[in-house]
Amino acid sequence: MEITVKGVSVYYEQYGSKNQPNVLMLHGWMCDTTFFTPIANALSEGMHVTVIDFPGHGKSGRPPEPWGVPEYAEATKELMERLHIAPCAVIGHSFGGRIAIYLAANYPQLITRVVITGGAGLKKPQTEEAKRRALRYERLKKRYLWMKRTGLFGNLPDKLAKSLREKYGSKDYNSLDDEMRKTFVKVVNLDLRPLLPNIKAPTLLIWGDKDTQTPIWMGETMAAEIPDAALIPFEGGSHYAYLEQWQRFSKIAAHFFSEV
Repeated sequence: MEITVKGVSVYYEQYGSKNQPNVLMLHGWMCDTTFFTPIANALSEGMHVTVIDFPGHGKSGRPPEPWGVPEYAEATKELMERLHIAPCAVIGHSFGGRIAIYLAANYPQLITRVVITGGAGLKKPQTEEAKRRALRYERLKKRYLWMKRTGLFGNLPDKLAKSLREKYGSKDYNSLDDEMRKTFVKVVNLDLRPLLPNIKAPTLLIWGDKDTQTPIWMGETMAAEIPDAALIPFEGGSHYAYLEQWQRFSKIAAHFFSEV
């Protein structure tokens, strides 16, 4: 099914009966609805589950301009209201966790309970080597921009830009085209930690203790700074621990959502 929000066609799937409590599932960066299929099926026995493809992902259209977390969150809010699924519980993985945090902190009336798994949104402490690497990148970027402006170097600046992306850009960044790279930069540059104390909904943090993309210290920080939160580590789990142990994840989420 599709719905247009903020000028973008958004693909979504729904499971279970509409007379059951609502759950909204928000996937990670460069993922889609299929990453939640087994969990959506499991939860649909007692809940009405909505799973979406974020704009720029899966079967949804692309943002009309570079979006950051606020724009994605506003689009999600509109979708929740248009589909009449709010207030509801929310599950967010990685990037979806960013959106869940933003919504829960800014629109508490829309969110009843939150499950964040491998959630992104907190800035990693910058090591001295990382600082030096960033400075090298900025120097080389200035050189590239100067070469581009002069128009005297043919296609050499473009080759330099490609080399810089490959050397200094993350895997996620390099997999994107130019427009989605701008969106990616806006998304990752927003530190959501100041929002954590504003989340009033009961929150459960489920984390793979071997997660290297969003290390478990991020879950520990969220558990400490969200007023009503608890952390459950999944032993041996990666960034996709929720999917690796989906039966366990589904049982925990269903029990958490059924609490009153």
